[in-house]
Amino acid sequence: MTTIKHFLQPSDFTLEEYEYVMERARVIKRKFKQYETYHPLLDRTLVMVFEKHSTRTRLSFEAGMHQLGGAAIYLNTRDSQLGRGEPIEDAAQVMSRMCDIIMIRTYGQEIIDRFARHSRVPVINGLTNEHHPCQVLADIFTYVEHRGSIAGKTVAWIGDANNMLYSWLQAARIFGFHLNLSTPKGYEMNMALVEAGNTHYTVFANPSDACEGAHLVNTDVWTSMGYEQENAARLKAFDGWIVDADKMRRAASDALFMHCLPAHRGEEVSAEVIDGPQSVVWDEAENRLHVQKALLEYLVKGRVE
Repeated sequence: MTTIKHFLQPSDFTLEEYEYVMERARVIKRKFKQYETYHPLLDRTLVMVFEKHSTRTRLSFEAGMHQLGGAAIYLNTRDSQLGRGEPIEDAAQVMSRMCDIIMIRTYGQEIIDRFARHSRVPVINGLTNEHHPCQVLADIFTYVEHRGSIAGKTVAWIGDANNMLYSWLQAARIFGFHLNLSTPKGYEMNMALVEAGNTHYTVFANPSDACEGAHLVNTDVWTSMGYEQENAARLKAFDGWIVDADKMRRAASDALFMHCLPAHRGEEVSAEVIDGPQSVVWDEAENRLHVQKALLEYLVKGRVE
């Protein structure tokens, strides 16, 4: 029996697979920019299951599948039997018999892991509380577009120990870069989510120190979806963890700034930085489309010669 390839967290792919997918993303992006029709997934269907709200994830997957010649179907758990208590395992069995690939955006990683174990088709993690692998793939692709290989470079993570950080930690080991991270007291990493033996990171108490010499400075909102009730406490605890011009001056002279969006200017990032010349957030957002198209092609069809 053929093993089904899923993309549930960054560690699911090898470096060689990432290099292949990013090369395909370059080719597919070039075709898109040249208005060249490319339909490798003609008559194939993507089902998108959303338990969390989304702008970029839904738009990039839905538009991407259409551009590849296929169809995308949107399901919200509130409007399906999943929202009425249907077992995840049963839903996986049914959905995977009616489509070619499934993307899920949900809360706990164990939900998507259970779904994938009972799916007959590839499953992609569109975001969970623990990981956001598609975003990190787009971020690394964006860095490579602008600066070349990320191997041996330093990436700074300033802010919450959230799904983005845990995916960056896995990516650091796979791609061979170092992650400088700084989180406020009381919002440190959950070490159960950090791979054993991963030495590709350093923790800094001072966020400015984490930016020293960094080639890429990255942050995210202080209050992620699902933690809105903590917003007031987080605003107080994260005071000082804003990525501002002073912190960017500590980074390398050609450092880039990234944010997976949506952003709150004046909280986790200053307007001067996100709207400034070092920011590549709009390229980063667009590249969700291109890397996910390459990912869809790879998971459905395998390698394309």
